[in-house]
Amino acid sequence: MERVSRLSKPSPVAAIHASAGAPVRCSGSRIPIATAIVYCEANFGAIDGKTANGLVRHSERYEILSVIDSTKAGLDAGTVLDGKPNSIPIRRDLADALANVVTVPEYFIFGMAPSSGMLSLRERSLVLEAISHGMNIINGLHEFLNDDPVFKAACKASNVEIFDVRKPPDKKDLHIFTGDIDRVTCPRIAVLGTDCAIGKRTTAMILAQALNRCGVKTVMIGTGQTGLIQGARYGIALDAIPSQFCAGELEATIVKAFVVERPDVILIEGQGALSHPAFSTSSFILRGASPDGVVLQHAPARRNRCDFAQMSMPIPATEIKLIETFAETKVIGMTINHENMSDAEVSSAIRQYENELGIPTTDALSGSTDRLVEMVFLAFPELAKVLPPVAA
Repeated sequence: MERVSRLSKPSPVAAIHASAGAPVRCSGSRIPIATAIVYCEANFGAIDGKTANGLVRHSERYEILSVIDSTKAGLDAGTVLDGKPNSIPIRRDLADALANVVTVPEYFIFGMAPSSGMLSLRERSLVLEAISHGMNIINGLHEFLNDDPVFKAACKASNVEIFDVRKPPDKKDLHIFTGDIDRVTCPRIAVLGTDCAIGKRTTAMILAQALNRCGVKTVMIGTGQTGLIQGARYGIALDAIPSQFCAGELEATIVKAFVVERPDVILIEGQGALSHPAFSTSSFILRGASPDGVVLQHAPARRNRCDFAQMSMPIPATEIKLIETFAETKVIGMTINHENMSDAEVSSAIRQYENELGIPTTDALSGSTDRLVEMVFLAFPELAKVLPPVAA
């Protein structure tokens, strides 16, 4: 089975999202769990299904009751993704999903991230159907459904809400870069990649969990819709912010997380790739976060850029050189996306890159997290001081 490493009632709505159309910046407050089903027709376990993939692997905000994908109906979502069952079933359609729950889920989450960023006509009809059943809608697309009079009328009739996760705040509420990032004295580590939809968020999440488990207080900053939907306590949908404010918005979010949480490490989820001409978000992350270190995610078996068959993938060495030339930072380690690779091929690639690049390398999703933690401690040995004492 292919392994992929890309890497809910109106009453609690106010506590889960600030208001319809404005949940882009997370405040850091704790949020209750709500029930949800995730729509990912014909894309679960694939690149465009990355929001659904992420929610099945980890969600602090929702209890995922099922995933809708007729091409994999009847299978276990965890088995499809990682070969490990997690009791989240994949259903044929919305009717099938609703027929197998006791009460209607509180949320319907659109779990795909197509390059168009828009709903198809069929998907519009399905979202309206979900609204008619009394489900609130989580929309991570660039199309803001709250601006559509048809959806607004449907929500009013069913007494539910739509949350356009990517909709930015008013410009009067946006931040410009100030240099306050220098007030953040703990290590800032960005997880960047050689392509989009390559596993940066997954690696950042796994690394954050691993560091927290070993006693290093770590906060992850989400920069995309999936991380925010999963429940990132701090973050912005960076690709929806006007470019003049991108660096400042990210800086302000990181500074707030540092002041409120007093973490030992701050991790910043990457977007796109610095070398990719279709994306500018990596450059804003390197400017706004001014990271002290970078973990680079790469898919050795991927030959062409995602959604750009005419563009060849870069090699890690050139991406590292570009990152370290563009910003005053250091790539401290590399992580492998094992798509279309056997275990033997992953092990061989890890040895090859460690020899070629001279930096720790691992597979964050299927390998031990010890190597991930080790690469951070090798780059920032002062973190050893915050570890709890070892019992005699």
